[in-house]
Amino acid sequence: MAALRAPMLALVLASTLSGALAAKVTPVEQVLSMMNEMKAKGNSQMAAEKKVYAEYKEWVDDQTTELTQEMTTLKTTIEKLTAFIEKADADVKHLTGTISGLDDDIASLESDKAAATKLRNEEHAEYLKTAQDYSESVDALERAIQVMSNQDYDRAQAESMLQKMAVGTPGMRRVLAAFLQEKTTGAGEPEVAAYEFQSGGIVEILEGLLKKFKGELSDVESAESNTAHAFDLEEMHLTDLITRNTQDRAEKAATKGKTAAASGRAKGELADAQADLAEDKALLSEITSTFGVKTETYQENQKVRELELVAISKAIEIISAPDVSESYKGHINLAQTTLLQMRSSRKRVSARQRASAYLQKRAATLSSKVLSAFASEVDANPFAKVIDMIKDLVAKLKEEAAAEAEHKAWCDKELKSNKLKREKKSLESEKLATDITGLTAEIESMGEEIATLIKEQADLTKAMGEATEIRHNEKAKNTDTIADAKAGSEAVGNALVVLREFYASQGSFLQEGRQVPEMASYKGMGSAKTGVVGMLEVILSDFKRLEAETSSSETQAAEEYAGFMSDAKKTKKEKHEREVHLKLEKDQSEFDNSQLKKSKGGVDEELAKATEYFDYLKPNCLEVKVSFAERAAKRQQAIEALKEAYKMLNSK
Repeated sequence: MAALRAPMLALVLASTLSGALAAKVTPVEQVLSMMNEMKAKGNSQMAAEKKVYAEYKEWVDDQTTELTQEMTTLKTTIEKLTAFIEKADADVKHLTGTISGLDDDIASLESDKAAATKLRNEEHAEYLKTAQDYSESVDALERAIQVMSNQDYDRAQAESMLQKMAVGTPGMRRVLAAFLQEKTTGAGEPEVAAYEFQSGGIVEILEGLLKKFKGELSDVESAESNTAHAFDLEEMHLTDLITRNTQDRAEKAATKGKTAAASGRAKGELADAQADLAEDKALLSEITSTFGVKTETYQENQKVRELELVAISKAIEIISAPDVSESYKGHINLAQTTLLQMRSSRKRVSARQRASAYLQKRAATLSSKVLSAFASEVDANPFAKVIDMIKDLVAKLKEEAAAEAEHKAWCDKELKSNKLKREKKSLESEKLATDITGLTAEIESMGEEIATLIKEQADLTKAMGEATEIRHNEKAKNTDTIADAKAGSEAVGNALVVLREFYASQGSFLQEGRQVPEMASYKGMGSAKTGVVGMLEVILSDFKRLEAETSSSETQAAEEYAGFMSDAKKTKKEKHEREVHLKLEKDQSEFDNSQLKKSKGGVDEELAKATEYFDYLKPNCLEVKVSFAERAAKRQQAIEALKEAYKMLNSK
């Protein structure tokens, strides 16, 4: 307890006894002492201010470096995002124009297809009507020929019969009109030929009309077949174009949507990056501005402190000169001291006894060994020695007080510094742990994506190989089919040329030999509807349609294969590039993670050292049996006792 009370006792004794000691200390010496203390205090404050400024400057440098690096990264990010957005928006604009053009093309193609279909329907309806008329006329002629062949008719009878049949027989009106035309053509013939005309001429005319109608019906059917085939080819071509354009439009619309979405996300990231950059710039500007102001204040303070110390040193040098301090001590202070000693010599003994008794009483009340021992010394020693003892005790108490104050200040400083360090390192360790956890998750995610990309590339390679094999087989089959169709078309065409030349020559012969009755009975087998020529024409049409359809199918398959291979190669390349990029990012992230772990290890080590140092500080600074307030209270009571004793001694 005495050791704990001593520092405060020293402070109070120094203040209380200053009046008694002043008798032996000259004002010059007091001034010198005060100025030396001011000089020491000025040097201490100047050094402390330098240390604080150095720490502040280091913090500013760290913050400036960190913010500058972060701003550089943000600027790079902004440049990349800006370039990406510009390209994406340009792509969206281009795709919009392309899609609009495809829409126009599709609309135009569909309009052409609808117009062609409408025209084809009209042509087919007209064909059905005409074919029905010719078929009914042929049927009516065959019936009329059969009736007239059974008995002879003259022209008037034949005309009358045809008029009667025209009333109820479909197609007979066209026959009657043709017959009347024939009648008009032969009206100028002489009457003497009437019998021959009656016996066989009417049937011959009707058979000629039958042949004519059948020929015209064959021409109508051939024209219909050619028109239908041409329409089928045109419709197939238009349908293929519409399908391809529709697929192309759907792909471009999907690409446009993805690109627009990516541009939107990039614009959000750009806004965040720009906001972060603005915040960093503002913070850096504030730090720089504040640092400039504080630097000016610091430099001005240091300048003032230096000038103050120079002035104090100069004053000490002047006052310490012998012509000042020695002269004052020899001529002024000596006389004051002698006078004081003479006036107080008679009261020393009684004052010493009163002081001793009082100190004994206070020592018993406070249980203070220091006061008890000092009271005994006061009573046993002469007054002059007691004064020296008081000086020694004051010096001792000053040292103890200074030691305890210094120890407490050191404890407060170390505890605060240790607490800040432990809190700082704990936060750093937690942040590093969070960063490590997040980076580890990112590395795992990138690893999974890399594995997926590798598998997808392998799947694409396999699909491309399978598509190539299928395409090869399909092309070979189509090539053979087209070759067969061409060969068939060529053969059938040659056969048709031969037959048509033959039947053409036979027709010419019959026309030239109309006056030979026995040659007119053979009609030949070249009917376009039921004969060989008609069948060959249908076969030729089938071969040509097969060739056209197979060629179109081959072209479409080749285009689809080329499109698939192009898309697959592009996708595979993109996935490969993504894989390479991810691998580089993963390697960098793994390196960064290892660096973070090293940093965390260092931070944890520093935290452990700080915790270990705190364990050292606790018994020396925190774990005390008597609180500082209690020690201060008892020490204050002892000080009051010493003040009272000093008054008693001073009252001599």
